[in-house]
Amino acid sequence: MASFINCFILALFMALTFSGVDVSMAARHLLQQLPQPQLPPLPTLPTGLPPLPSIPTLPQQPTIPTIPINQPALPQPTIPTIPTNQPSLPMPSLPKPGALPPLPSIPSSLPTLPKVTLPPLPSIPSIPLLSPPPAN
Repeated sequence: MASFINCFILALFMALTFSGVDVSMAARHLLQQLPQPQLPPLPTLPTGLPPLPSIPTLPQQPTIPTIPINQPALPQPTIPTIPTNQPSLPMPSLPKPGALPPLPSIPSSLPTLPKVTLPPLPSIPSIPLLSPPPAN
């Protein structure tokens, strides 16, 4: 059934292709046999340029006052003087190194841990299918 459909599609494709070729050949033949139509002449464009518009006159700008060239002198601010000697900072009173309390000692032996007994584990049952055969 599938081969019949493939053959049918191929035959349809070939028929459309050849009919398209025949139609295009017939159209070309008709175009070559008809008398050529006479087109009206194209209008000619003027070769001269139109006159340019006149430049409009701009309104007069108001007169701007002039900026004085010499600026008045501004008063110079007085800068305070920086002190040359630094005041001494107070030293905090620290304890003497020998006056510190002694550090706690680390114990040399660890305490004994209680003994814990675990219950016995149950035995794993053997599966006869997976066990090896007995040796003779």
